[in-house]
Amino acid sequence: MMKVSDLAKQACVTADTVRHYTRIGLLKPKRNPVNGYQIYDGDALKHLRFIQKARLLGFGLSEIQTIVHHEHSGTSPCPMVRDLMKQHLPQVREQITELQAQLERMERALAAWEEMPDGTPDGNTICQLIEHWNDLEEQKHG
Repeated sequence: MMKVSDLAKQACVTADTVRHYTRIGLLKPKRNPVNGYQIYDGDALKHLRFIQKARLLGFGLSEIQTIVHHEHSGTSPCPMVRDLMKQHLPQVREQITELQAQLERMERALAAWEEMPDGTPDGNTICQLIEHWNDLEEQKHG
């Protein structure tokens, strides 16, 4: 049996993470009859590691709750997991495309800013690098 901090340490997460997962029902501790503290067993560590793996694969906590619920009800969650993953892939591809475009904008901005002097606050601008960036983009692509 483990306390919150012990479970967190074994899973390399924070105690707050363990408490949060407990609050939302992903972890189900028992109560120490002597002091009433929550105590966790090996199953809790197994569940916590499952949650970590599912999070790494992009599943949200509500999806993980649904997956765990399926498992607890005796039905295989695997078909649903495959379907969810198929739904996630286009979204992740879109995010990658957006991040690639952002990276390119950032690199172009930084290259342009290397040639610009630092602005002095004059009450009309906050940061000329950002404020004139769109103008620089239009000059280069226009």
